[in-house]
Amino acid sequence: MSNLNEFKRRVVTNVENKPFWEAAGQGRLMVGFCNACGENHYYPRSICPICYSTETELKETSGLGQIYSFSVTRQADPPHIIAYVTLNEGVTMLTNIVDCDAGALRIGQRVRVHFVEAEDGCAIPMFAPL
Repeated sequence: MSNLNEFKRRVVTNVENKPFWEAAGQGRLMVGFCNACGENHYYPRSICPICYSTETELKETSGLGQIYSFSVTRQADPPHIIAYVTLNEGVTMLTNIVDCDAGALRIGQRVRVHFVEAEDGCAIPMFAPL
């Protein structure tokens, strides 16, 4: 089972990403949304990476997605799983997969966000199989 308990987890906040991390601390996964082009983006930022508009805001997600790709580091105990997860909202994020059997993971597998507490009181969005 991969649970990342032995890893130090720190979040570096700044003026631009603080609302994202505050929402994560409340158990809400947010993505950026551009009011100019209507597209979601991750990671959330003040300038849309698609049309370069500054008319962006945060939008809450369902927290559901599927594994696009993943890699397992089996030298770690438990194994460390890093993955790209494509959210139902269409954006793909680099994250970790936790609380699972690494050998049972498959591309396309459905996952749900799982927030892991960081050392500074923030929470980091990771994913676990449904």
